Amino acid sequence: MRRRPGIAGLQNQAAARDQYRLVGDHVAKLRTDMMKEQLETFRSQLEDFARKHKNDIRKNPAFRAQFHEMCAKVGVDPLASNKGFWAELLGIGDFYYELGVQIVDICLATRSHNGGLINLQELCSLLCQRHKVARDAVSEDDCLRAINKLKILGGGFEVISVGKKKLVRSVPTELNKDHNEILELAQVQGYVIVDEVEKRLSWSSGRAIDTLETLLEEGLAMIDDGHRDGRRRYWFPCVASVPGATG
Repeated sequence: MRRRPGIAGLQNQAAARDQYRLVGDHVAKLRTDMMKEQLETFRSQLEDFARKHKNDIRKNPAFRAQFHEMCAKVGVDPLASNKGFWAELLGIGDFYYELGVQIVDICLATRSHNGGLINLQELCSLLCQRHKVARDAVSEDDCLRAINKLKILGGGFEVISVGKKKLVRSVPTELNKDHNEILELAQVQGYVIVDEVEKRLSWSSGRAIDTLETLLEEGLAMIDDGHRDGRRRYWFPCVASVPGATG
């Protein structure tokens, strides 16, 4: 018969466990201190990098996007405040603030045309026209970062994905699954026809018409009854192709 450990044995086991725990806590603290030290080193190097390449960060969208990725990896948000080191060095806080103001202005100006849902590529193109700069001077990444800052204003500002396209929504309209499927289908030609919706999505006529009429009421669709075949077309400006853009 196997003997059970005595009181002294149990005490020794408890002491050993306490010792292991203390050693483990010490090792964990060392690792944490080492990680903090490495993080501070990375941040210092990031500041040196920003000083050296500040002109490229300001002027080159691709370089600016890579810089933001580097910042994210070490927990630095250059857009968190317009005050302090990053704003003074790079001025990118002001850049995204101004970009956000212009995005709001464009969304409001085009709302009567697209119902408050605009293609991200079209938005970038309009921003570049306002800046009177090359088409790629304001990137989609820049727009996404500025829009993310606009969320605190409410009013529905956010980016949604419909198929392969990204759309910027500036109204609090909630799009359901049926709405998204219609918008994705419309990407092919810029418009849909009721019987094509029924066939492609295997919907009933009532479901197709009801969904399209809802989108029409929300201002996201436009009716075109001017074709010889007599078939009504529902156009969607928010997913129509943007001249000079791809995607």
